[in-house]
Amino acid sequence: SEPPALTAPAAAPFCEGEYADSYSALSPQARAFEQSVKKKYTYCVRSTAVYECLSYGAEGNVRRSRTPVSAHGTAFAYRQQAGETLLLTNEHVVEWPDVTSDAHPVDGVPSGCKRVKDGLSIVENEADAYDRDDLPLSTAVVDPQLDLAVLKSKAALTVLPWKVGRSSGLRERDVVDVRGFPLGVFNATNMGKVISAYDRDEYKDWYHDDFVIDALLSQGNSGSPVLAISCKTGEFELVGVYHAGYSRGSALNVVVGIDQARDLMNNLRRTPKRTEGTTPLDALARARVAKRAEVSATPFFPFGSRIAAVFPRADGTLLFALYGQDFPRRVHPLVVLEDLPAGSVDDGFGRAGRVWFGGERGLLERPRAEQDAELQQQLARLLEALRRDATLAFSYQDSLPSSDESRQTFDTSARLNKTLERTIVAHRDLSDAAAELADRFAPDVTESATRTESVLKNPPPPGIHLGLASEPRGGAPATAPPPRDSSARQPARTPGGGAPSRR
Repeated sequence: SEPPALTAPAAAPFCEGEYADSYSALSPQARAFEQSVKKKYTYCVRSTAVYECLSYGAEGNVRRSRTPVSAHGTAFAYRQQAGETLLLTNEHVVEWPDVTSDAHPVDGVPSGCKRVKDGLSIVENEADAYDRDDLPLSTAVVDPQLDLAVLKSKAALTVLPWKVGRSSGLRERDVVDVRGFPLGVFNATNMGKVISAYDRDEYKDWYHDDFVIDALLSQGNSGSPVLAISCKTGEFELVGVYHAGYSRGSALNVVVGIDQARDLMNNLRRTPKRTEGTTPLDALARARVAKRAEVSATPFFPFGSRIAAVFPRADGTLLFALYGQDFPRRVHPLVVLEDLPAGSVDDGFGRAGRVWFGGERGLLERPRAEQDAELQQQLARLLEALRRDATLAFSYQDSLPSSDESRQTFDTSARLNKTLERTIVAHRDLSDAAAELADRFAPDVTESATRTESVLKNPPPPGIHLGLASEPRGGAPATAPPPRDSSARQPARTPGGGAPSRR
């Protein structure tokens, strides 16, 4: 007898979910349309900026030097309205920091340089040096949390022919198609698959949901549209915008899910600013900070690149002290801010009081009457930031003892830690500015200084000076007597520095 005939197994379905896991699901009509389109809907965007840097010459004169920088990325047009074309790309493609710093570096530009000029345009590629046919762009709205930006062009550009899909419908192994300008060199198509349908992105200012693909992408692809094949229609649908990759992975590229970008694209509205980890600065928050500072032997918390502390007084006043980068080798504060108890519900956390600036010789109060408007604004921002950082740091420190009791407490502590790390980076410039204020307003050799412990334990009434241990009580540092003028009478003073006596 003959062996039974072998029957071929049924072909596995390509579309078990909302999107296909094989390119075979692409309809012939969609494939033919893609191949027939001559004008692409993705564009190479050139973002330029000029930074001005100040330095000093050999003779002490100020020198100004300007450094131009540029970057390239991808944008795609998605709508024409009111005689303009709207394009979508990444925020990091089009934005440059106002001032360079360690937290906001720019390649080839030193820290402390100010942006004085910027521009956006569509070019052929990164080597395009002829700028007369470049298409200028303007920014409509920027969303740093999503790392997305909507641009406007007055030219009628070819727009994305496919509908906007649902990134929430993606599953692992779904195929994706990425269109962009790798390295800014040429328009190219890359293919890959979804290897993770969800990846929370809280890197620096980013705060959104990603999915991860294994397409081989590179710099210049930032802002590229990511398409998936709909099982229902067999056509491409926009499901995300590529924006970053893991630096230690060769094919671990993260894509902003398009579901989060609908309001930005349709209504040009940014996502609400995140409030996760932010505690309201009210009377309850003040009570927690005061209690923590009262019972703790180490009332310290990080503030930018420096250390700060809060000291409570019996009358309910809080004293915020900011120390130098060499703390605890040198323990004198740079700035001490007095935070008075709230007089009413409208005062919230409290009321700003006096301020002292410090150096090696001690602290010196700078009355509000001597502060100009700019200094008052700087001190108000500094006090607000110190309040928030103390509240956040103490909440994190209080969460540590119970962090291993359950998954929920562990996640809460980890979330507070991430928020604290972001806050530290965000306040580096503010802590540097406070140190510069201390350099300007700390007591010099001609001014009377107050002992640090006198201010932190029991600040003197306004206008009263408590001398250093090496000074005469209540007086200024001992100095050599002024030279006598033989033509003028000099009142004699008692040896103890009391009232002058006449003779």
